[in-house]
Amino acid sequence: MPGRHLLGISACLLAACGATTPPTLGVSPSAQSSFIQIDLSADTTRQVVVDREAETYLGHPTTVLLEDGRSMIAVYPRGHGKGPILMKRSADGGLSWSERLPTPENWATSQETPTIHRVFDAEGTPRLILWSGLYPARLSVSEDDGKNWSPLKPAGDWGGIVVMASLVETGPGRYSAFFHDDGRFIEGSGVASTFKVYCVSSTDGGLSWSAPVVVTQHPTAHLCEPGVIRSPDGKRLAMLLRENSRKHNSFIVFSDDNGVTWTQPREVPATLTGDRHVGRYAPDGQLVLSFRDTGLESSTQGDWVAWVGTFDDLEQGREGAFRVRLMDNHHAWDCAYPGLEVLPDGTFVATTYGHWEEGEPPYIVSVRFQLDELESLLGEGG
Repeated sequence: MPGRHLLGISACLLAACGATTPPTLGVSPSAQSSFIQIDLSADTTRQVVVDREAETYLGHPTTVLLEDGRSMIAVYPRGHGKGPILMKRSADGGLSWSERLPTPENWATSQETPTIHRVFDAEGTPRLILWSGLYPARLSVSEDDGKNWSPLKPAGDWGGIVVMASLVETGPGRYSAFFHDDGRFIEGSGVASTFKVYCVSSTDGGLSWSAPVVVTQHPTAHLCEPGVIRSPDGKRLAMLLRENSRKHNSFIVFSDDNGVTWTQPREVPATLTGDRHVGRYAPDGQLVLSFRDTGLESSTQGDWVAWVGTFDDLEQGREGAFRVRLMDNHHAWDCAYPGLEVLPDGTFVATTYGHWEEGEPPYIVSVRFQLDELESLLGEGG
């Protein structure tokens, strides 16, 4: 692509946003100009296969890193956006993974992408919670770091899509979680209407949750799959949003009151346009966001990428520092509902699904990188 730098190294879940056909990308308001991108996709030394099964679709994982800085859990459906929930564990920071682990019988009834989160009650007792969406949204709880789980049970008389796309702590034992719906599942009507982003809250360490409240929507854009990032000083939340009409770039909103109220949505630069943003901070304070690239002018459209910048870049609407192509997806759009964790040594472990081999069904892979090594590659390429 003219004006675009690509530095090489050696050598959506569509149904989750209520769609049933591949997205048709519209006009992107801003091109990516001379934005720099590193390509890690050919560096197989960074890649670890988490799970693969012949002639079987494995997709849409989320991960959680436990407090020892080594133990990771991944959950994902056996099927495209729905199907039995599978679980694996790593004891070495994602370098190797267990066999599939036992799960409650009714995890096989999951109708949507599962998500997993670490929470604590007001006394500091840790637990894991796992969500399964559509109607009704259901919740499973583990009190022993994922060794045993309760069956999935309805969290209330409501539902939604990609429940919960993100979760933030708002106080001791208090959490807010965010998801979207297009009208079909919030009350179980099955009738599509308007895309809205919702919040539910817990005051008991994730065991019970409030009724959903709308936190943002747009008159023409289809906002969905909220990815929430807290500012380094803890005072502000940013919510990145997939735009499913494909008429706009992705959007962002901000909250200065722990997610109670939010600013009006505004579009982000093309470099941040994608689906299912998940973010973590590096030890030096830089922000990494992993997502599926849907920018119309992007040379990596449809691939799995990571954006590197700062929270201030989000606030100021800047392009960011650079981007990384993590894996080459051999499909127009179907990849990258990512898990993203940071190990104590600053290693990012990004985990997702994709069509990594031409003609083969998706499987789950993680890619490992540190920002200092990527920055050194930028220096070599400059």
